[in-house]
Amino acid sequence: MPTADESGKPHERPVLEPIRVLRPRNTDALAALFRELTDLTEDPENAEGYESVPLPTPEARTRELPPVPRIPPVPPAPPARRPGGPGGTGSRRGAVAAGAVLAAALVGFGCALLLPDGDRESAARTLPATPPAATAAPPADPDGSGTLREGAAGPEVTDLQQRLRRIPNVYDDGATDGRYDTVLTEAVARFQLWYGIRGDESGVYGDDTRRDLESRTG
Repeated sequence: MPTADESGKPHERPVLEPIRVLRPRNTDALAALFRELTDLTEDPENAEGYESVPLPTPEARTRELPPVPRIPPVPPAPPARRPGGPGGTGSRRGAVAAGAVLAAALVGFGCALLLPDGDRESAARTLPATPPAATAAPPADPDGSGTLREGAAGPEVTDLQQRLRRIPNVYDDGATDGRYDTVLTEAVARFQLWYGIRGDESGVYGDDTRRDLESRTG
């Protein structure tokens, strides 16, 4: 090991120089490729394994393309005429028929003007009379043909009152005078509600209520 001098001065050591590390850049490969291409261009004999491609001449670059032939437009087809359309056979027949009807009407009107008053009255008598309009049939009762409702009277109402008196707590001690009044309407509605009768109106003695009441009263 180096030791200090006897005079007390420190021992001098050699100064170390910094080391520079050179790393290849990506541009070095690009520069090498460019130099290779330059050498091939200057000396074509050394270009082994390469194929030369001729560059296009200025005349080839400016050469015009042949014109595209124009296709003449196809004319649209004429619309087909319908048989009954304008100018068709149907319209002609219709016009002829209308003309014949109009001519017959004019002839009849002229003959009526030329006839005397007596002949006009006889001609009017020979014309068929207009049949009377049929009378509208009355609407059918939705509750049945033998339906009884408030305001009715007669033996059928008496039979209804007698049958309802045989149903407990429906028409107890009710009148049997043959009149369909408010008390009888409430009794019929009570019977329909208690026994689940839904075919007739509430308080109306229809076919469904009649069928159920007769089955319970014998």
